[in-house]
Amino acid sequence: MIKNDSIVALATASGAGAIAVIRVSGEDAITIANSVFKSIKNKDLTTQKTHTLHLGHIADGEKTLDQVLVSIFKNPNSYTGENTIEISCHGSTYIQQQIIQLLLRKGCRMADAGEFTLRAFLNGKLDLSQAEAVADLISSDNEASHQIAMQQMRGGFSNEIAKLREELLNFASLIELELDFAEEDVEFADRTQFHELLNRIEFVLKRLIDSFAVGNVIKNGIPVAIVGEPNVGKSTLLNALLNEERAIVSEIAGTTRDTIEDELVIGGIGFRFIDTAGIRETADVVESIGIKKTFEKIEQAQVVLYLVDGCKLTVDGKLDNLLVEVNKTQNQYPQKPILVIINKKDLLSKEVIDAINAKLATNNQQPTTIYISAKEKVGVDELKNKLLSFVNTGALRNNETIVTNTRHYDSLLKALDEIQKVKFGLETNLSSDLMALDIKEALYQFGMITGQVTNDELLGNIFANFCIGK
Repeated sequence: MIKNDSIVALATASGAGAIAVIRVSGEDAITIANSVFKSIKNKDLTTQKTHTLHLGHIADGEKTLDQVLVSIFKNPNSYTGENTIEISCHGSTYIQQQIIQLLLRKGCRMADAGEFTLRAFLNGKLDLSQAEAVADLISSDNEASHQIAMQQMRGGFSNEIAKLREELLNFASLIELELDFAEEDVEFADRTQFHELLNRIEFVLKRLIDSFAVGNVIKNGIPVAIVGEPNVGKSTLLNALLNEERAIVSEIAGTTRDTIEDELVIGGIGFRFIDTAGIRETADVVESIGIKKTFEKIEQAQVVLYLVDGCKLTVDGKLDNLLVEVNKTQNQYPQKPILVIINKKDLLSKEVIDAINAKLATNNQQPTTIYISAKEKVGVDELKNKLLSFVNTGALRNNETIVTNTRHYDSLLKALDEIQKVKFGLETNLSSDLMALDIKEALYQFGMITGQVTNDELLGNIFANFCIGK
């Protein structure tokens, strides 16, 4: 997959802007750029030092296209590990295209998606997990996902895996050495130390695997379904959480026929709120479809906000019906946090609230309850804090390694399985040759994470998801 040709792409977002950056990388990048660049001080780019800036014009023959600033990065001290040129031009889309087309005529080709970062990996500037973190960093839209991507791009995850792999590799070498002297029946690998190492590797792998539950929701946002009967204030609550009029609010029951989704960052964590159609018996075909989607969203959500009208709870039997519905939902989704949100707190007296609480306390499965006024935005901050408490941010605060990549998660699970096989073999005095096979497979899975073991198909799948220019 290693190519030495020169590639070009727009490194900044497409469209008009104040400036745009066009990136060129490859063995002839500086020579090609020099052929179209006219320095205001008559400099030859091929003779300039690395990491220098040069003002001049890009010219197509006698035609000047733009005044630009050219940055030079010589191999191996560049992002890709190759000669790299970055041309900062004015942000007109016409100018961008004219310069790119000129560079293509001079010998460049258009870069594939993620090809600059692919070359950085192939040239040893980044390992595979760090390269994947680049894509996560670009797509990060909240503090937590940004923090995790930065930690992985700096090599935190890679270093942890590399250390485990190196220690296991040392013992694997000793096991292999024993096989060479099988007739002498000698042991080079200290079995006690080996057992301690396997225990340590198992502990670290389990911690990394467990972190994926947190990492996945931080990376993709936590889906929260707002459910309840029609006209209890679901759309008003969504608007209050987002602090904007995102959903239509009406006194007419059944106004929300479809789900409405929007995202909000709370304490650096992304939450995706889903306003659903009110749950009730209806003959309206369109509304029935919306209600069906409501139950689908409950399935997909990680947290359910069960919203009720506090004023209606004073009606005989209404509170009992609520508890039946909440208990049914809790039994159906035992691992899913369900918050009962009692709306219209501003219209409820203290005596009524005390009576509702007393009734709730008699329930065997007393739900977590929060009183709010969606209309007056009372209790909304308390609700946000409660939602944040469902995310285990302890590892994040302690700057521990958190796994967010499904490919890494899969390799960690396979590595753990192989390590446990080796442990079992060690405890049952399995022959060294059979243990060596399981150790090799564990080492293979470690290598898959960092890219020490790879193939063209894997790299193609990973870098195809990158943006052009990165």
